Amino acid sequence: MGIRDKRKAETSRKIQAAALDLVEEFGLEATTVARIAQQVGISDRTFFRYFDSKESAIVPGQGELVTALTGLEHAAGATPASIFQALLQVCRDHFSAEIEQHEFRRVTRLMVSVPKLLLIATSREQELVVELSRSLVDRGLVTQMQSLLIAEMVASSWRVAWQCFTQAERSGTSAVPSEFFEQAVKEMVQISSTGLALS
Repeated sequence: MGIRDKRKAETSRKIQAAALDLVEEFGLEATTVARIAQQVGISDRTFFRYFDSKESAIVPGQGELVTALTGLEHAAGATPASIFQALLQVCRDHFSAEIEQHEFRRVTRLMVSVPKLLLIATSREQELVVELSRSLVDRGLVTQMQSLLIAEMVASSWRVAWQCFTQAERSGTSAVPSEFFEQAVKEMVQISSTGLALS
C-alpha cells in the first residue's frame, strides 16, 4: 500500500470513528455530515469523496463488499457453484479486512440500539443483491434465476452471520463474525443438500 492509499485509509477510519462518536453522543438524527467533517478537520466535499452519506460512514462495509463482489473476475465456463464459492471467498476476505480496519463491535452495538441503522443495512443488502445479480447476468455468467439465487445466498450468509454475531454480542458472549459466516455457509449447504435429498 502506497503513501496515498495509507492516507486515504486513515482518513476513512477517522471519518468512521468521528461518525460513531457523534452518533453515540448525540444520536443518529443530530449527527450530520457537516459535524462529522468538522470533527475530522475536513470539508463536507472531502467527506463525500469517501462516503455518500453519514450512514455509509457508520456502516461502511457493504459498499466495499458490493464493489469487491461485482468486480470479481470469473474464469470462462465457470459453473454457478464455482461462482458462488468464489463470491463466498470474497466475503471471507472482506470479513477479515473489516474486522481489522473497522470498528465492527461499535457498529454492531449501534445497530442494536439504533434500529434505523439496521434498516439502512438491510436496504444496502438489497442493493448488494441487485448489483451482484445484474453483474453476473450482464457478463453472461449465469441465467437470471441463477444470478438471483447466488446473490441472495451470498447476502443471506452475510446477514445471518452478522445477526448471530449481534445476538452473541448482546448476550455478552465473545464472538468472531467470520466464525458465524463459516457456520452460516455450512448450515445453508447442509439444509439445501438435505432438502434436495428429500425431494
